[in-house]
Amino acid sequence: MKLLQRGVIFDAKSSYVLIGIRRAGKSYTLYQDILSKLSSGVMKVEDFLYINFEDERIAPIKGNELGLIIDSYWELYDQKRPYIYLDEIQNIDGWEKLARRLTEEKRKVMITGSNAKMLSHEIASTLGGSYVQRHIYPFSFKEYLDYHSVSLTRNWEFSSDLRRAVIRHFAEYFNYGGFAESFDKVDKREWITSLYQKILMGDIVERNKNRNPRILRLLARKLAECVMQPTTLKRLENIIKSTGDNISPTVLKDYLSYMEDAYLIISIPNLISPITEQQTIMKRYFADNGILGLFFVGGETKLLENLVAVQLNRQYPSTPDEQRLFYYNKGVEVDFCVPEDNLAIQVSFNIDDSTTYEREVGGIVKFLKAYKHYHGMIITWDTERQITEDGVTIDVVPIWKWLLR
Repeated sequence: MKLLQRGVIFDAKSSYVLIGIRRAGKSYTLYQDILSKLSSGVMKVEDFLYINFEDERIAPIKGNELGLIIDSYWELYDQKRPYIYLDEIQNIDGWEKLARRLTEEKRKVMITGSNAKMLSHEIASTLGGSYVQRHIYPFSFKEYLDYHSVSLTRNWEFSSDLRRAVIRHFAEYFNYGGFAESFDKVDKREWITSLYQKILMGDIVERNKNRNPRILRLLARKLAECVMQPTTLKRLENIIKSTGDNISPTVLKDYLSYMEDAYLIISIPNLISPITEQQTIMKRYFADNGILGLFFVGGETKLLENLVAVQLNRQYPSTPDEQRLFYYNKGVEVDFCVPEDNLAIQVSFNIDDSTTYEREVGGIVKFLKAYKHYHGMIITWDTERQITEDGVTIDVVPIWKWLLR
């Protein structure tokens, strides 16, 4: 597989925890950091200690035995102070004790993990301020083009050859997403299906000791069907019960939490809802178009809005303590709102017919007249123009061009 130097920069004086969905490139980010340091010519291979905790040869190791690996290194290189890389360490119970001790000893450490709840909790409580948290995402569209050696020159959109290349590559990225390992696969859908099964069964069912994976599968399928729509917990509960399965509101919330913890879904609340209601009525998207596309054939409108959600989540990542991305629903609906940048975004595959135009443009115009400090945008498949309605100006932008801004 071709390797791409991703634009992830680390401070040499800090230790990091890299988090994100499985196969997003966390391990390769570690390799990239090691190669970058080796290329300086100052450091040697023995200056790095890399441990992959998904290696079956050390899988049985217990938390209280982790220090033995570090001690073994020092038996070989007793004068070294290596950079330490602990890959997928969340598989080991009690890992945080070693992580804390290493930073207290002033070691430089990089850790990867695929479970948001555990890592966020441990970073905040056990690890304190010792580690910087960095989210690693599947490839953006710009990285996808870089991988395929499409270099965007200045004013590239006025070059017919470059423009055609961008649009051609975008069609594949739109349908199959940004997991780099899938790019060179003949059957991308098969590879993505295998990845989804690993996330569902390994990162969600097995890790949370779930006893009813069938309900989890059903829930994921229903969330895919409901992409673009605000859904209440009660509605999801009723959908599941209509299939003959019983689920309590508490268990349903746990299942949704497991999906978020594994970075499978992105949840977005209503901007004007009370805090308590924000947790019960949400729009939910999938972390990558490739995974969402497994649930249906076609569905371009859903994939379009999902891709915008993925990109906005990359630009405005939320944390348990700070929500940065919202939708708006009170009288009119606006698909995405970013308060910190006063940005309102509507997503529509096209706005050519009068009914769609009235709904999409009319909705965002009403919002912008009520929230005059916001500026508005409509993201479409390939329409580009500027609309002025009722004294409000809105930019209409093709999705592929917006992704490259």
